[in-house]
Amino acid sequence: MDFTLSVIIPTYNVQDFIDKTIQSVLIQPEVTEIVVVDDGSRDNSLKVLKTLQKKYNSIKIFQHENGVNKGRGATRNLGIQKATSNYIAFLDADDFYLENRFSLDKTIVKDQAIDGVYNAVGFYFYRGIKPNEEKHFKLNTITKTLKPENLFDGIVKSKYGFLHLNGITIKRKAFDTIGLMNPELIVTQDTDIIFKMALQCRMLPSNIENPVALRGIHDDNIFNKDDIYKRYTPKCFESVIDWCFKNNIKINKIEALVDALWVFKFKQKEGLISHISYWFRLMFKFPKLLFSMLSIKYFPIVRLRKTLFSFIYKH
Repeated sequence: MDFTLSVIIPTYNVQDFIDKTIQSVLIQPEVTEIVVVDDGSRDNSLKVLKTLQKKYNSIKIFQHENGVNKGRGATRNLGIQKATSNYIAFLDADDFYLENRFSLDKTIVKDQAIDGVYNAVGFYFYRGIKPNEEKHFKLNTITKTLKPENLFDGIVKSKYGFLHLNGITIKRKAFDTIGLMNPELIVTQDTDIIFKMALQCRMLPSNIENPVALRGIHDDNIFNKDDIYKRYTPKCFESVIDWCFKNNIKINKIEALVDALWVFKFKQKEGLISHISYWFRLMFKFPKLLFSMLSIKYFPIVRLRKTLFSFIYKH
């Protein structure tokens, strides 16, 4: 299979960043087309894009019907559907690639048994760095070389780190198997699809030591909005659990998701009644969980008791 590559860029009100983003893709010799999907921008993003398109034939611009705003998931999905190359990579519109982004990727995917690769992604500050902030913004990567069958277990609870979509290169046909992104997830739709890739695709590390792309840090980053992530992270896990049942994923992988979900909920320091209420909602949403040992193992009282004993034992 020839290494032809489509880079998908969703845009929404990014007039201050999009030129730098596009330029970082144009310098990559492996890129066949740049698929930009504008998600109803209200600033001059579309105007900047059309000016660039006149200079570079590889840029293709799309919008949702009537130019409406549909969110990141639906916007990336439209990009996937419009892409024509054999491989797909992603780039957020306020981020950018570094030189030689795909030079190693293209050599690894020559093995046709490999569906995709993943790389390290770093950060670039468009504003001043706040006190202790650098400790929070760690390199998005895996700290250990993992076999494809172990990748999911290594990232589901960040045991060996976590991946960012900007660092992934994957076969376009892989989406025929795993499906598109969940458009109902306002955030975490990238985590959702990465988990699915790790569960059903053969993914290998490419450059996991040095970043091949940088995420732009500025005052309008959505990942600064903790309340949104608190609401949608459980929905992300639920989305993947639902997908697992529909795709006959092994129960031990589903348990890993349930465990990670429980840990997240526990860290929110909600009361026991809240935990039990959520457990009931989860079990009735997924009856296969209800009629499995996981329903008992992850009942909040049982799980809290196990966590407490583990804490006492360690201390």
